[in-house]
Amino acid sequence: MIPNHLKAAWAEGRGTLNGWLSIGNSFTAEIMAAQGYDSLTVDLQHGFLDYSHMTVMLQAIRASGTVPMVRVPWNEPGIIMKALDAGAYGIICPMVSTPGEAAALVDAIRYPPRGNRSFGPTRASFSAGANYASEANDNVMCFAMIETAEAVSNLDAIAATPGLDGLYIGPADLTLGVTNGRLAPGFDRQEEEMIAVIRQILEAARKAGIRAALHCGSSEYAAKAIGWGFDMVTLLNDARLLAAAAGESVSKARALVGSADKAAPDAAGAY
Repeated sequence: MIPNHLKAAWAEGRGTLNGWLSIGNSFTAEIMAAQGYDSLTVDLQHGFLDYSHMTVMLQAIRASGTVPMVRVPWNEPGIIMKALDAGAYGIICPMVSTPGEAAALVDAIRYPPRGNRSFGPTRASFSAGANYASEANDNVMCFAMIETAEAVSNLDAIAATPGLDGLYIGPADLTLGVTNGRLAPGFDRQEEEMIAVIRQILEAARKAGIRAALHCGSSEYAAKAIGWGFDMVTLLNDARLLAAAAGESVSKARALVGSADKAAPDAAGAY
C-alpha cells in the first residue's frame, strides 16, 4: 500500500498543511492538488458536492501525491466506509462529543480485529496499491472533530479512544458550543477564552499521544498554530480562496481603471 505521507512528516516533527475542497469539481480539486499542500480534504458535510463529486475529486488528487482525506457528513458507518472504499486516506468526522461516539467512529474505520469495517475497497484496492487489506488499519487516519461543550468536557476520554489518530478543531462550531452562541462563529479566534479552549484540546491530544489539527482562516494564524504545537492546520477552502483572489483582482483593476479615467483628456484634448 502507498504509505501515508502525513504520518511520515509528523514522525519527522514537521507540521503539515491541509487544503479544503468545498466545490464539487474534479478540475478545481486537481488545481488545488498542484499547489503544494500535504493533504486535501473533500468536504461532504458542508461542501457544495455529493458522493459522486467526491469520487472524481479523489481521482484528481491522486496524481499529485497529495494525501486525500474526506470530512464525512456525520458519524454514520455507511458513508464513512464508502469514503474509505473510494480511496480516502483519512476521515474527519464532525460533532464527536462522547467517548462512545469516538469508539463508534473508530469501529467504522478499522478492519477487524481493531474495528468492524466491512471489506470492499472498490477503488482503494487500485488507488492505494497492493496489500490494502493488511495495511489499511495502519495507514488510514481517524480524526474526531471537537466542536461542542460536551466534547470539551469529555476531552481526555475521547482522546484516549483506542484507534483514534487525532482531534480536529472546528473553531466555528466550537465557539458556538462553548459560549452557547454568545460569540459569533468564525475562524482565527482571538478571545482569551477561546484560545484557552483550543490549547486545552491541543494538550489533551498531546497527553494521549495523538495528533491535533486546527481549521484556520489565514496563513498567519496557521503559522501561529504550528508554533503552538499543532500537527496539521487547514488553510481556508477553495471557495474562500477563489472569492478572495477574484475580489482582490477586481478591486485592483477598478482602482487602476479609476486612475486612468482621471487621467483621460477632456473634449478639447487637454489633460
